[in-house]
Amino acid sequence: MIAVINYGAGNLPSVVRALRHVGADLVVAEDAATIEAADAVVLPGVGATADTMRSLEQLGIAPVLPKVIASGRPFLGICVGMQVLLSVSEEFGHHPCLDLVEGAVRRLPESAGKIPQIGWNQIRPTPAYTEHPLFAHIPSGSDFYFVHSFYCDVADPNLVAARTDYGLDFPSVIVRDNLSAVQFHPEKSGRLGLQLLYNFVQICAAAGAH
Repeated sequence: MIAVINYGAGNLPSVVRALRHVGADLVVAEDAATIEAADAVVLPGVGATADTMRSLEQLGIAPVLPKVIASGRPFLGICVGMQVLLSVSEEFGHHPCLDLVEGAVRRLPESAGKIPQIGWNQIRPTPAYTEHPLFAHIPSGSDFYFVHSFYCDVADPNLVAARTDYGLDFPSVIVRDNLSAVQFHPEKSGRLGLQLLYNFVQICAAAGAH
């Protein structure tokens, strides 16, 4: 069973619909006990990292996430669900995040042009990850749908599974063992977005979850 965390994120219904479409057996979870009992976890997100962290802490979910990831269960963070994994965020000040991935959430540079980035952009899997199961049947250079003003400046380049260019070359996918996270919105990315979610469900199945 995959737990999709409900802390009030606006993209929750579309993430749930997309996961069900690709065959996920899931439960919408808004309490620590349900998340701890799950075989895999998805953390969706839109909005600001500080607001997301506040909601996760108020619901008692924040302390559970490091335990879930350390246990080896598959985990997928989406958009802000990726950003809160980092150490700190510079969005509207300086805010601590979950510190599960060393790095900082920083604003896209003015050279990017229009901020936030809203729309389709390419992802390019890095050489070490081109054969990763998360990218099965997803060619390099495929377009996914982004909505964000901040990006993840990840300290360890070995965790960067794909990159995207928007004013700078930023990590659009990170992977570390059972942990995966994407800056874009697969639930809004059409056929290839569904393919990525299907790939995650298959990763869950291989790990004993579905």
